[in-house]
Amino acid sequence: MPSKLKEYTSKINEYIDSASLVKDPKELYLPVDYCLGNGGKRVRPLMALLACDMFDGNIEEVLGPAVGMEIFHNFTLMHDDIMDQAPLRRGKPSVYKKWNANTAILSGDVMFALAIQHIAKSPEKHLKKILDLFNRSVIEVCEGQQYDMNFETLDKVSEADYINMIRLKTAVLPAACLKSGAIIAGASELEAGMLYSFGENVGIAFQIMDDWLDIFGDEETFGKKTGGDIVANKKTWLYIKAFEMANEYQLRDLRNSFTNRIYNPEEKISIVKNIYLELKLNELALNKMEDYNKKALDFLSKIEVADEKKEDLITLAEDLIHRKI
Repeated sequence: MPSKLKEYTSKINEYIDSASLVKDPKELYLPVDYCLGNGGKRVRPLMALLACDMFDGNIEEVLGPAVGMEIFHNFTLMHDDIMDQAPLRRGKPSVYKKWNANTAILSGDVMFALAIQHIAKSPEKHLKKILDLFNRSVIEVCEGQQYDMNFETLDKVSEADYINMIRLKTAVLPAACLKSGAIIAGASELEAGMLYSFGENVGIAFQIMDDWLDIFGDEETFGKKTGGDIVANKKTWLYIKAFEMANEYQLRDLRNSFTNRIYNPEEKISIVKNIYLELKLNELALNKMEDYNKKALDFLSKIEVADEKKEDLITLAEDLIHRKI
């Protein structure tokens, strides 16, 4: 069975290109077009289309809500960059840097409205379910962002709290995309729920892998310098496990590093990375990521459709986790 990944990505891109996102006043809409055209892989809408296809649904019926969720995702990135004062997004100036913060706020607001406009193109008989799912996801993404901000000022964060935060901030939106595709294709509530759980676990695995790559990834392959999370004192899975597992000497060095008593960023990265290696956190993080990946595949295996119908979704999830896309 030939892969539908390229075909469906093309459909998504054609839909977005035909959506006439640039209109007057151009100062409002040009940043929207810039944001959506800034190198995103369209993974979330692709998940929605593949889920719909898995249950032999009509792909045209899911394009609107799929793109709506992609627009919402990009809206969150636009506002996140303002909150984080991030000058770059996907290697290019972020919207607030290219224009200004006020433009990014207002253009982000209109993106949220555009997202709902496209989600409202869901088939009428499924519209309430899709809107309820979207609204719940929006609230949960905001909750996840707030927890992430709260963690910045907390001395201690548990592994369970961290997993819940990344589930909300990172995983529920792809899960909602998958579930929306299943709902529109007429899947049962049980099947749509299992696909949602597949997406949640893929999202958690993705974020743990992201934590690992920031410390242990190859700089040339991933195009960014490693150790950024350490320099920013970010409470990642590795950080949390290090404080949980460290001996008294390692704890002293971790505390000195993360309370900024070590001023040189390269020295700080070196000290923390060596502790992570001593604790074998490089291996433990990959094992944890694989645990969530396996959970995801277990949920997918319980859905009673032909295995070949699942192949593209499995490929997409694997490529996403291991950054092949």
